[in-house]
Amino acid sequence: MAGIRRRDVMTGAVALAGAAAIGLNPATAAAAGRQQRPGAAAKPDLAFGDYPVVARVRSQRALEHLKVLSDEIGPRIAGTAGELKARDHIASTLRKLRYQVTVQPFPVADKFLGQIRVGDETWQTGSSPQGAQNATFEGEIVDVGSGAPDSFPADLTGKIAFYAGVTNDANAYSLAAQRGAAAVLVGRLSATADRKLSAFSPTLPTAVQIPVLGLAQVQAEKLRDRLKSGAVRLALSSDHYTNLTSYNVIAERPATVPSDDQGVVMITAHYDSVPGSPGANDDGSGTVLCLELARVLRYLPTRKAVRFALWGSEEYGLIGSRYYVNNLSDAEASRIEGCFQNDMVATSHDPATVYWLLSVDGADNAVTQAVGAAAERLGYDPRVQGPVARGSSDHVPFFERGIASGNFSWRGESGPAALEPTYHTPEDTIADNVSLERLQVSLELIGAAAYDLLRRE
Repeated sequence: MAGIRRRDVMTGAVALAGAAAIGLNPATAAAAGRQQRPGAAAKPDLAFGDYPVVARVRSQRALEHLKVLSDEIGPRIAGTAGELKARDHIASTLRKLRYQVTVQPFPVADKFLGQIRVGDETWQTGSSPQGAQNATFEGEIVDVGSGAPDSFPADLTGKIAFYAGVTNDANAYSLAAQRGAAAVLVGRLSATADRKLSAFSPTLPTAVQIPVLGLAQVQAEKLRDRLKSGAVRLALSSDHYTNLTSYNVIAERPATVPSDDQGVVMITAHYDSVPGSPGANDDGSGTVLCLELARVLRYLPTRKAVRFALWGSEEYGLIGSRYYVNNLSDAEASRIEGCFQNDMVATSHDPATVYWLLSVDGADNAVTQAVGAAAERLGYDPRVQGPVARGSSDHVPFFERGIASGNFSWRGESGPAALEPTYHTPEDTIADNVSLERLQVSLELIGAAAYDLLRRE
């Protein structure tokens, strides 16, 4: 058949068995082999094993899971209710697909979060550990600019002091408390248009007995816009979460082709997000990529076991993936032949036109090579760059254990540090920051690459 590159007889047989196992119509497979992919620079030249994956993965199906994670659940902070709801959705989905699912618990540090209700909107923020905890208040806002002393009213009794600037006065929170403020809202504004700032938990050199919440830039900007039309009242709370447990969700399906191979191929992502952010692209997109590939790969014959891992608590220092890797025996670690870590695989930000292959040391390995080869077969290779050196995601613990691993992500042409302005902000939503085309490309690349490794002897 035109457009098929033969590797060896057995590999081809496994791939054809895969097509038969899922009832893939030969005409559908042939069409997938001839059709230029969305955003590709050339028509595909598919290998046998690409057909049952490329013909079936659907970004629209992945989007249904993303709506649950980002729109319905929203922020998924390590160990809190949002992350636990996401855990349950992920585990339930994988169990329905008949994977062997394990939920791996591990302890995480206390969290300090805030909540603001203004009009018909509810915002999650950070809360200062040095401010009052588990407190609520409703009152009127007083905007004191960037917090300079001469901008403060003499009496703030019963009011909420709000300040935000590129550079805020370091002592503004203390002065607000001294003048009777019942709470303080601190906003940070970026000095550049290509970056917006996230919600945060302010670190205060001196404790105060009132709540001090750290707003994301967009939240501060919205408050200022509301204040232009007159007085604004809001309700707020500060919350200290203790005795927290986060979870990894691990799902495995054993090899199905008789073989002496005891290898495992892992496809992974983190499902938590930062305070205030619904985490649509970071990393709801990687999470739903895993769920959609789990659907597509569940019945395909493989010589190796396929294992999906969704990590908790990535945003607080790769805690979930480190816990998992650190608890592997040497024998268990040696079975893992590659880890495909998917982190931010669907941004719609216009300049993020490059699909980056990222390894910790910048060197090629089994997974980056597999994705690069898949890009060539699918016609996507002009959009793919790397590998280049970058850590900062859950491929790092695997690299440190000597396991081939890579991080895969859409970012700007100038380099993998070129992130979208809405990164880690409340604007990381499906509507504002997700491209179904880029998600589809990511699904095809990782699906084809992982299935290639899964079939190899």
